[in-house]
Amino acid sequence: MTRDRGPRVGVGSGNPVKRRAVERALETAGLENDGGEAPAGEPPTVESVPVASGVSEQPAGHAETVAGAENRAAAVLEAGGYDLGVGLEGGVARFEGAAGLFLVMWAAVDDGDRVGRGAGPSLELPDDVAARIEGGAELGPVMDDVLDTTGVARRGGAAGALTNGGLDRADALAAAVSGALGPFVSELY
Repeated sequence: MTRDRGPRVGVGSGNPVKRRAVERALETAGLENDGGEAPAGEPPTVESVPVASGVSEQPAGHAETVAGAENRAAAVLEAGGYDLGVGLEGGVARFEGAAGLFLVMWAAVDDGDRVGRGAGPSLELPDDVAARIEGGAELGPVMDDVLDTTGVARRGGAAGALTNGGLDRADALAAAVSGALGPFVSELY
């Protein structure tokens, strides 16, 4: 069956930074169609689809963060009409052999038959920020407070603040999405 469009991709969030991250990853991957069904050169259509993550507001640990990304990707497909569902989730986790609490990012890409997963950069959180999060606070509001601003999560994110702009949230999340796209763009899977 030939279609007259590129793949329709739903991002399981209303956050424009997450949508931008998916657009960057798709562009980098050169994903123009879904295996030849669409005319060559047809770019994907990327849409925001606000869905619940099914995990806590501040996921703790890799397992909960991955589950949030997978849940979002699956919920996009359940919403209907999408060729790929993409879920992105930020959380905090510890790593064996490394002191401190880290910001972690996970992505899941789901086409209904298979799920690709990828992680973005991990950034150690300052001790005072980590203490507040371990006390029950969420990273976004804590960073807003530390930086005396609002909406950090919808701009450069904690990643941008923690790297002095060297890595913004969209780029960090795009790395996770690029990893999760592996099974859909590489013949090695």
